[in-house]
Amino acid sequence: MEGMSGPSRESGGLSPGKHRIRGSVSLPEAELMWRFSRSSGPGGQHVNTSDSQVELRFDLANTEALPQVWKERALERLAPRLVNGVVSVRSSEHRSQWRNREAAAVRLAALLAEATAPPPKPRRPTRIPRGINERRLREKKQRSETKRGRSARDWT
Repeated sequence: MEGMSGPSRESGGLSPGKHRIRGSVSLPEAELMWRFSRSSGPGGQHVNTSDSQVELRFDLANTEALPQVWKERALERLAPRLVNGVVSVRSSEHRSQWRNREAAAVRLAALLAEATAPPPKPRRPTRIPRGINERRLREKKQRSETKRGRSARDWT
């Protein structure tokens, strides 16, 4: 499944269409807004000078890359996460900015794939077969007889 795991080493990086949401729809590179900052946590002298934390923002409300139905579904499902129609994802688990960029893009693509997924088909209630219901009632009656036989009132 090419495209789901991130950019390949041979291609040299993030290219348009690499982070597929679903089907032929992918994250448009032109609509992605990147922001870099210093990661928190332990590290040496290098970590104090490098901006390895990545914040990836995507304007979901104004995008033309998603079909209208998907867009409406995503806006509804991601409403608590959105700030002015923009969804953002952060990544700082890797030491290199490049790997954090890849992780953020993959995370955003997965988030949008989940948010745009069609709703599950409604469950059709099924009837319990007569034989199963009769067997359940028969076993219930048998259990009742067993327990009644254990009562102390008959033992005098």
